[in-house]
Amino acid sequence: MVADYTGPGLLPGQPSGGGVGAYLLSRAMPHLPPWLAAAGIGITGGLGSLKWEESAAAGVGLTLASVALTGATWWMGKSTTAQRRLHSAITVASASAWTTAACLAGPTAGPLPDLYLMGAPALALSWNIRMILRRNDTPAGESGDKGLLEKVGLARAQIGQAKVEPNRVTAPLAVEAGEQTNDDVSKALSRIASALDLPTSAVRYQPDADSSRRGDLVIVPEDMLAEVAYWEGPSNLGGSIADPLVIGRYDDGSPMYLWLPGDPEQGRNGTHVLVAGGTGSGKGETALNLQTEILSRRDVLLWLSDPKMFQDFRPLLPGIDWAAEGGTPTEVMVEAIQAVIPARTRWLGQHNYRQWVPAAAQVQNDPQHSCRTDGRACGCPGMPYLVAWMEEAASTLRNLGDDAFTGIAQEARSAGVSLIVSLQRPSYDQMSTSTRASLPSVIALGCDPRDESFSLPDTVLDAGAHPGAWGNRRPGYCYLVTPGIDETRYASPGRTWGFGPNAVSLMEVLADWAQRNGATADPVTAGAASSVAGNAYTGRPTPDGTPAGHAARDEDDMDDAEYGPLVDPEDEGIDPEADLPEPEQGDDAPIFGQDNGRKPSPEEARRLFAQALEEFERAGHMVVGPKDFMDWCDRNNLSRPWVSARLKEAALEGRLEATNTTGRWRIVPALTAA
Repeated sequence: MVADYTGPGLLPGQPSGGGVGAYLLSRAMPHLPPWLAAAGIGITGGLGSLKWEESAAAGVGLTLASVALTGATWWMGKSTTAQRRLHSAITVASASAWTTAACLAGPTAGPLPDLYLMGAPALALSWNIRMILRRNDTPAGESGDKGLLEKVGLARAQIGQAKVEPNRVTAPLAVEAGEQTNDDVSKALSRIASALDLPTSAVRYQPDADSSRRGDLVIVPEDMLAEVAYWEGPSNLGGSIADPLVIGRYDDGSPMYLWLPGDPEQGRNGTHVLVAGGTGSGKGETALNLQTEILSRRDVLLWLSDPKMFQDFRPLLPGIDWAAEGGTPTEVMVEAIQAVIPARTRWLGQHNYRQWVPAAAQVQNDPQHSCRTDGRACGCPGMPYLVAWMEEAASTLRNLGDDAFTGIAQEARSAGVSLIVSLQRPSYDQMSTSTRASLPSVIALGCDPRDESFSLPDTVLDAGAHPGAWGNRRPGYCYLVTPGIDETRYASPGRTWGFGPNAVSLMEVLADWAQRNGATADPVTAGAASSVAGNAYTGRPTPDGTPAGHAARDEDDMDDAEYGPLVDPEDEGIDPEADLPEPEQGDDAPIFGQDNGRKPSPEEARRLFAQALEEFERAGHMVVGPKDFMDWCDRNNLSRPWVSARLKEAALEGRLEATNTTGRWRIVPALTAA
């Protein structure tokens, strides 16, 4: 029967001639050290007696050595358990006392042989028993020194079978029922990292959604993000914006995905994104990662506001549909976005789209998505997705108010528009709580530890995410919270691609591709933007120099059903080539403000104000207020109160519309106002 037993590690049917002996030896070897020590003590006592038998000096020395060795064992055992400390001290004291007596009197003198034959095996067996109990009977999560969990205050927690992956260990954990909760585990994460000598971000905890005492403890022992990985080009050139954007990789090497449009089949809604991080945290390169991915897709438009004059993004400008600097140009863009949203929503509804999908960007040749009432395809031009990017948004929020983006954030997703807001500190004194709540996705880079809660949800912080631990020392390190990825990834750190010196030429090539092959503004979006921004919105220039936004509208389509006639009805029947009438007397008279000694009449003043609005409109300066007229008032000897009164009159006449900012007015383009 024994010959047929192969034992663990042996295959059935394998010859067992040497297998059983090897197996037994492997099982016995861990228990041999105490027996070898016992044999060594007997040999030492016998040899010592030949040298020091009946030597008084040796007796003193051996006694002192025995006491010192026992005391050292007790002192060195203070960091371990009380049982191990006592067991070790008794073993050393017994062994050293017998050895001293054997060396002085001889190993066979008096009771020494009996003490050796009974005591040595007993001590050796006690250590064997201790080893067996420690291996088999200790509760899960506890070791000979009470275990890691006992050190961090989770002594009675139970750890299940760990799943070991490359650079990642996941262990199910359950704390004591009725005594502790998942919150206790979250609070202990920093102590667990300390016990394992790992950075805080290497240990996180993912609670079980169906239990308040169970979850997964995740440990990533090696930081695979320490070495910068550089951007090598877009991940999906010519693909759809509905496909995932790849903006970096996680600490286990897997890619970081971000989706902007929703997917009705997956039950995922479209999203807005908050990019937050302190100075030096890598916000600029994170923005480049996102923008290069966006511009590489065939069915999306990108509008960009950057008060820093496109310092980081200049190579990409040819591919961007609308780029606005800070101040008034950004005010105009914000007003245009607010006008674009209802126009796009109306078009999607007319074509039977509950939300934007890639089919909406194609020519509408499917009768199911027709705006006609006769059941035939309408053939309408498609509508690309729109991304509105607000870089360094703190400046814009200071100028326009902390709720400048609230309406956009709450309404834009249903219109196929994603808002991306980038700023250093998304605190509540800069951004309204309503706007923050409407930005469901966040890329949280390094920040001040006090600002972590402004960027990440409490649940993600409790799971072990700590962007404050990086500060500006690890550019590009980030946490990504967004629909479409597993929530267990939320607390996993990642790092965006770096942009080296060779990236500029590659970005220029990408911008040229986007200019030639990217989407152009559809008539609905271009028309709504132009109705607000006038000449400030021209759309991305095509390679031949034609503004893409204007080209989207047929030059012969002068009676658009969506926006009404593009020719002033009062001008119908007028020959544009006919000679203009001669000016009437007084038309060329000097205007007030000059040294002509004549006070202007109210009619002249209003005409002059209307001319000023026309000049602003021609220059693309579509949002104005009293401060914009200061130089004009100085030239024409007019006061600020007079300008304020004229602004209100123009608003009543429909030439101006109030904005969200007190004292700022949007110029209604002349044809629209008429």
